[in-house]
Amino acid sequence: MSFGVAIPFVEHLGFDLMLFEGGHSEIAYEPKPEHLNSFAVTHGGASMTLLDVTMATAARSVQPDMGVVTIEMKTSFMQPARGKLTGKGRLMHRTASMAFTEATIFDEQGRACAHATGTFKYVKRLPTGPKSTNPLNVVSTD
Repeated sequence: MSFGVAIPFVEHLGFDLMLFEGGHSEIAYEPKPEHLNSFAVTHGGASMTLLDVTMATAARSVQPDMGVVTIEMKTSFMQPARGKLTGKGRLMHRTASMAFTEATIFDEQGRACAHATGTFKYVKRLPTGPKSTNPLNVVSTD
């Protein structure tokens, strides 16, 4: 399944979109050795990226033609994230321009490793790249 737009950092991490519908998302992630911290568990930054993308994808699942940008995010780390991980996200509420979401990362045994809530702003996708005349160069972070 495709995210519907090229996201180089997500491609680098190897996220695999499994569910994208009705305000729900699920993303599988198998961290590579270079994604681990000095304790040999998934780096918190990689976990936060998985949470961010999972929430953004849940927000976009009800309006795939729009992009979203992260406005704020709160993350709680509950235990080390080891092995293959799954991010599950949910759109809790939306307005015309904002999405309120949550996501949890689970390990292979189904244990919750990290949880986040996030607020996203829906934005129209605008041209990007060096030829763009858009001074803000707004792009989706999902």
